[in-house]
Amino acid sequence: MTLPRTMKAVVLTGHGGLDRLEWREDVPVPQPRAGEVLIRVGASAVNNTDVNTRTGWYSKAVRGDTGSAAAGGYDGASDADGGWSGALSFPRIQGADCCGEIVALGAGVAPERLGARVLVRPMYRPEGGDADALETFGSERDGGFAEYTTIDAANTVPVDSALSDVELASFPCAFSTAEGMIQRAALGAERVLITGASGGVGSAAVQLAKRRGAHVTAVTSPAKTAALRTLGADATLGRDDQLPQDAFDVVLDLVGGTRWPGLLDALAPRGRYVTSGAIAGPIVELDLRTLYLKDLTLIGSTRQEPRVFTDLVGYIERGEIRPVVAETHPLHDLRQAQEAFLEKSHMGKIGILIAG
Repeated sequence: MTLPRTMKAVVLTGHGGLDRLEWREDVPVPQPRAGEVLIRVGASAVNNTDVNTRTGWYSKAVRGDTGSAAAGGYDGASDADGGWSGALSFPRIQGADCCGEIVALGAGVAPERLGARVLVRPMYRPEGGDADALETFGSERDGGFAEYTTIDAANTVPVDSALSDVELASFPCAFSTAEGMIQRAALGAERVLITGASGGVGSAAVQLAKRRGAHVTAVTSPAKTAALRTLGADATLGRDDQLPQDAFDVVLDLVGGTRWPGLLDALAPRGRYVTSGAIAGPIVELDLRTLYLKDLTLIGSTRQEPRVFTDLVGYIERGEIRPVVAETHPLHDLRQAQEAFLEKSHMGKIGILIAG
C-alpha cells in the first residue's frame, strides 16, 4: 500500500491546560526504525495518565489531587519531572492506548507481521534499558492520538477478536494497570476492596478480580452501583461510607487522599495494599503502628512483567473480560473528550476513533 507523507494528529505542545492540545494535519508520518513497526491507528482512548502528563501532575512540585487543575494545568509543575520518567520532550503525541494494523516494517522485523491487527503494550522496558528502565507509550515516545505511530515490534501483540477497534483500545492502559496490580498482590479467591471503581482502571480491576474468584467490594457513587454489580462487584460502598475494619485481604487503591489511613484499617492482618494512582491526592498520612502491628504489605505498582499484557490479550480473546466504553469521540474532538472525561460522570473508558 502507498503510505501518506503527512498525517492528522493531536500534539501536546507543553505541560499545561487543554489549550496545549493542538490539532494538526501536517505531522510527518513516522518511519519505523530497525526492529520497529508502523501502525495505522484505528482507535485510542482517554486515560488519567494522558491528563496527568499534560498538566505535569507527576512533578514532585505538585501536591494536590489530579482534578483540581486538570483543565487549566498546574502553575507549579516542573518541566524537569512532569512525566512518568522525568522530563519530556515537546511536541509530543499522547495516547497510551492503541489498536491498529501494522502497515510497514523496520529492518529485522519478520515479514509475516505485516497486516496484523495488534494492541500496543503501553508500559515497557525500552530496548537496551536496564531492568528498572520504563517507557510509556504516549509519554516518553509518541503514542496513539495520531493516524500512524511506531513502536518496537516486541511491544505489539496480535489480537484475534470480533470486538471493534474502539472496544479493543479500551483495554491496554487501564486493564494492564489493573492486572499488574492484581498480579503483584497475587490475588486469589480472597476479599478485595477496590477504590475508584467506576473509572477505567477501577472497573477493569472489578472484572479482573472477579475473574480470579475474589469477593469484590467496589467503592463508588450510588449512581454507578448497579453498573458495577453487573461487571461483577459483590458489594459496594459509597465514597464517604465508613470502611469496615479488618475486612479485606487486599486493597487495590487508585485514589489516595485524606481518607487513605482508613484503607489500612480496613485490611485484615497480613493484608496487602497496592496502589497505582492517587486521584484524590498523593500526600497521605501513615501511622507506622498500623503497618507493623498488622503485618501489612504496601506495594507500588507501575512496572509490569511482559506476561501481564499477553495474559490480558488472552483474556480478551477468550471472552473472559469485556470492554466498558461510555462514549466515543473522533480524534479532532480530543479536547472535548478530555472535558467529558474530567466530569467523571461516565463509567469505564472514553474512546477516541482515529481511522474513518
